[in-house]
Amino acid sequence: KTRTMSEEAKQQPQLQQQQQQQQEQQEQQEQQEQQERQHPVEWSLDSWRQRRIAQQPDYPDSGKVEAAIGKIKSLPPLVHSSEILRLRRQLAAAQQGQSFLLQGGDCAERFQDCTSTSIEAKLKIILQMSLVLVWGARMPTVRIGRVAGQYGKPRSKPTEIVDGKEIPCFKGDNINSFEPNAETRVHDPDRLVQGYFHSACTLNYIRSLVTTGFADLHQSKHWDLGYVQNNVNRQKYQQLTNRIVDALDFMSACGADSAHDQVVSSVDFFTSHEGLVMEFESAVTREYEGKYFNTGAHFIWIGDRTRQLDGAHVEYFRGIENPIGIKVGPTMVPEDLVKLIRTLNPTNAPGKITLITRLGAGNVKKMLPPLIKVVQEADLLVLWTCDPMHGNTHKTEQDIKTRSFDAILDELSTTFECHNNTGSRLGGVHFEMTGEDVTECTGGPQNLLATDLHVNYTSYCDPRLNYAQSMEISFRLAAMLAEQRKSKQQQQQQQRKSLEY
Repeated sequence: KTRTMSEEAKQQPQLQQQQQQQQEQQEQQEQQEQQERQHPVEWSLDSWRQRRIAQQPDYPDSGKVEAAIGKIKSLPPLVHSSEILRLRRQLAAAQQGQSFLLQGGDCAERFQDCTSTSIEAKLKIILQMSLVLVWGARMPTVRIGRVAGQYGKPRSKPTEIVDGKEIPCFKGDNINSFEPNAETRVHDPDRLVQGYFHSACTLNYIRSLVTTGFADLHQSKHWDLGYVQNNVNRQKYQQLTNRIVDALDFMSACGADSAHDQVVSSVDFFTSHEGLVMEFESAVTREYEGKYFNTGAHFIWIGDRTRQLDGAHVEYFRGIENPIGIKVGPTMVPEDLVKLIRTLNPTNAPGKITLITRLGAGNVKKMLPPLIKVVQEADLLVLWTCDPMHGNTHKTEQDIKTRSFDAILDELSTTFECHNNTGSRLGGVHFEMTGEDVTECTGGPQNLLATDLHVNYTSYCDPRLNYAQSMEISFRLAAMLAEQRKSKQQQQQQQRKSLEY
């Protein structure tokens, strides 16, 4: 025992020295990070090319790449910088709890779906859901579609086995074809140009719809609830939709035509996609008054597979003015999240960063609170949103990729709970959904089973909520927002009473 105490006494100075060195190294690192935030390395439109890059196409002909990118650079912007800045102001309001973000659309758009019927269905479901959320939250809804550019997808593996042969994976219509053969799966840069024009057509039609009365949903024919099989729920939802329609009709009857048009006949609708193919993203980037805007969409996000701090995507994203989404999955280290936010938004500007958590229903209670804590302690301005889709994907016994409606709802409600318990606020949601009657996710108001998936499974990539499931989610979410609103009102009333006494 005496020898052990003697050895410990000898080791004590060494331990203290090691601890001091570690503390000094940590302080130096913090000082370096602070200096980098105050004086960041000079950014240029091509500085991303000096960084390691992930999930990019492997083009066999560099000459074709140069020709395609040159063509895209010569074409006009798809969106204007003033629209991008308007969205940032709306997201800044959402950060303050003054509005709620609804973002949704296809997992991956397809060129063949650039039709009036398909575009109308996508727009209608988002508008309907947004009105239900407005009713529940009693606050404006910011509407962003995964549309007019969501043609590329990251993949976990570069190849797959089809009929015993290894061929490149389908990475989205703007990279290669879904047809499973070696020739059509070759990465083709001409598809980037096709993607631009399909985005332009889609966006043009959306603009026409939202400014010419399509967004006017006060007619009862737009609110068909026949899909709700549970009679109790159907009656409850019918009462809610009747109240919404009555409220809209009341506004019109009172002669509030201008207000009525602004709220439900003509709305702000923004576009978004994952900023994946860097050649395309830099080609649609334009400079206005010394600042750079990605004019391919109003809002772009960094995926969970491309958010490396020293990677090309982060380097590009930190130089643009667009609002940026960050997908936050189970592998995100809380400290790295803070570094990533500070890199992308060194001035802590409002409306810039949206955090899209996609943790999986079973991981939320364990993983989300530490992430919220570090962001709160760093005093960072962010908008917290929940993507309850990606963390809940699995395959059936028939090897069909699907998602459970119950798991999606569970992650959403648990995320709400975690934010409330930590003094934070869930400010939005992010869904992969469609306005069509597909059969890709199990459960929901139609009680779809795994054996029903083959009936109308049309997704080329991940499963989406169909119209019925999307509306069911919106009603459930509206109830959560209404409960949150009432709880806040009760707290305010109690505070006023305590001050009076």
